[in-house]
Amino acid sequence: MPSRAGEGRPSPLSLELGARGRELLGVRVERALELARRSRAQAVASLSLPVPSALDASAAVLGARRPADLFFCFEQPGRDDTALAGLGAAAVVEAEGPGRFTEAAEGVRALGRRVVAGEGGEDPSAPPGSGPALVGGFAFAPDGGSTPEWSSFPPARLVLPEVSLARHGAEARLTVNAAVWPDDRPDEVVERAEARLAEMRPSGMPLLDPDPVARPQVAGAAPPAHFEGAVARAVERIRAGELAKIVLAREVRVHTRTAIDAGPIVDALRTVFPDCFCFCVGTPEGAFVGASPELLVRREGSRVGTMALAGTTRRSADPAVDDHLGEQLRASAKDAEEHAIVARRIERRLEPVSLWVTAADEPVLVKVQNVQHLATPIRAQLARPRSAIELAGLLHPTPAVGGEPREVAEPLIPALEGMDRGWYAGPVGWTDLSEDGEFCVALRCALLRDSVAHLYAGGGIVRDSDPAAELAETEVKLQALLPLFG
Repeated sequence: MPSRAGEGRPSPLSLELGARGRELLGVRVERALELARRSRAQAVASLSLPVPSALDASAAVLGARRPADLFFCFEQPGRDDTALAGLGAAAVVEAEGPGRFTEAAEGVRALGRRVVAGEGGEDPSAPPGSGPALVGGFAFAPDGGSTPEWSSFPPARLVLPEVSLARHGAEARLTVNAAVWPDDRPDEVVERAEARLAEMRPSGMPLLDPDPVARPQVAGAAPPAHFEGAVARAVERIRAGELAKIVLAREVRVHTRTAIDAGPIVDALRTVFPDCFCFCVGTPEGAFVGASPELLVRREGSRVGTMALAGTTRRSADPAVDDHLGEQLRASAKDAEEHAIVARRIERRLEPVSLWVTAADEPVLVKVQNVQHLATPIRAQLARPRSAIELAGLLHPTPAVGGEPREVAEPLIPALEGMDRGWYAGPVGWTDLSEDGEFCVALRCALLRDSVAHLYAGGGIVRDSDPAAELAETEVKLQALLPLFG
């Protein structure tokens, strides 16, 4: 595997800097220390090294996490084994309120001016997310996450990990981000970085091990009739002409006898849903995990990719039945209306900031393990630079998780649902210091807190929606995670 010019190669059996890497990091720490003393603020020294692509990035991070750590995993195995995992926090950018995306983007830019890293373009084969990249996400609502279970998930948090591992195909990189403060000694900074790496070892994920005696207790946070009533009230408003679409969700809680480990859940999700964005955002108090089929935005230079995803039906083990279900979905007027609302909004939001926007003429079927969706890929070329974070803020929430018109649907959603979505249906992903990045919509997900898993699922409500059918659709979507808890 080609190494970055002038930088050393760590041992394939462990994650370590090596003599050359230690020397390079020391030089960057010295430069970062000068920055820190001039600005009287924290700076960061960053170094990337090639590692074997066979290394399981998520397992290495989850196996080495300390009780007080923030941690992150983001994988899409079906896309050429794409993965990005991060451990610890060299720096954190947080924001809240209606301007949280703009504030977060500005915070990342300000941090980038205090990061000493290699020159851009010197490692052209490096996978996306290599080098200093911030990971995390945003709550659905500007001030979301106010309930106790979401207490460690602010409305916006992006973390520059102390250690991250990025992989795409045959290429993988280890990145060390060392926090440097004005009164630090350079040798001690390097020693801290090496001590952190010494805790990481190539390893496998722990296996799911359901309790053989006690079955978990599953119950809705509210009775099913509450959700059906919310759907009925939404349909009344839609038929009265107040809005065209609204997405309503519900929460189901799984209670187990022992604390739930995020590792086996992440491993199961990436195995069962390899084409989805399988994510884990972890804090000392809990972990937010999921397998989302929905890309919110991907920025690569001036190129932007996104997807309209709306309209759902179940899968079948019988291929003929499965195909028939897909054709029924394609022919459904209700689902076509729901999908078209999402696609039109995304295009309208991108057009003012783009030279051109193009979408597929007809939606395609996206099939995952338990459901299939209507999907329309959408591409654009930016007219001027706009960061991945700003693009996420421009598009979020799409009508696939919010509603149309947006200004009517957003305040109506919590009033009808009667719950705090927290990070459910918010953007989760990463951005680098060149402002490229990738965010998915956090769907098919669960918040794990001690021995309780909070599962979330929703559906798009339009004029012809039936409350019982919408409830049944959420039950199908919940089956993405429910079986994993025994």
